[in-house]
Amino acid sequence: MKLPAPKAIISVTAHWEEPQVTVSTAPKPGMLYDYYGFPDEAYQVVYPAPGDPALAQRVLQLLAAAGIPAAADAARGFDHGTFVPLLLTYPEAKIPVVQMSLVKGLDPRLHSAIGTALAPLRDEGVLILGSGLSFHNMGVFMRGMGGGTGVQKFKPSEAFDAWLGEAATQRRGAARNEALAAWAKAPGGRESHPREEHLLPLMVVAGAAGEDAGATDFNDWLMGARVSGFVFGA
Repeated sequence: MKLPAPKAIISVTAHWEEPQVTVSTAPKPGMLYDYYGFPDEAYQVVYPAPGDPALAQRVLQLLAAAGIPAAADAARGFDHGTFVPLLLTYPEAKIPVVQMSLVKGLDPRLHSAIGTALAPLRDEGVLILGSGLSFHNMGVFMRGMGGGTGVQKFKPSEAFDAWLGEAATQRRGAARNEALAAWAKAPGGRESHPREEHLLPLMVVAGAAGEDAGATDFNDWLMGARVSGFVFGA
């Protein structure tokens, strides 16, 4: 699904956790290569999109109004949870980007509430991007890295993907948020997310969606696991 170009982007990245919600305020964010063991080329990628200090302050104001503690970070650069998807989606790097952290403890209801607080930004032309993954079990991925047709499909991922798709697209508002908050009890939940940081960006986006419907935008097998992407209100 092709989305219209937004005025600005908030990237909720699975690769940044803080004691409270933290937003990047740098006007010209640098790069944060938060990975290791890759070819040299992986450390030469540059995504020179501008930051948006005014939008960052707007985010902080909305969170404060909702009673959610938040902080600013003027130093953090774009991590790969931000620059990889945006390099593929908006390669011209002209749209301002504000990066936002998860909150340590990874409470799904808190992250839904964060999204709800940010919902007014959608009417201001801001895209709220949840950058994580619907399945994130590195042991399974490592086994599937050989590629080819002989990769064994991890059945719990299929069960969880079906549950997640139903929860994200067949319910709305508070009912959707509560369904997603119970992800660990879903079929294949913990097998798909031994640690849930890659699932939490979805909670923020779903919270911001309010009563708007969700739709499955992507669904495929990745290194033996079933994965999906979702879009709301498009």
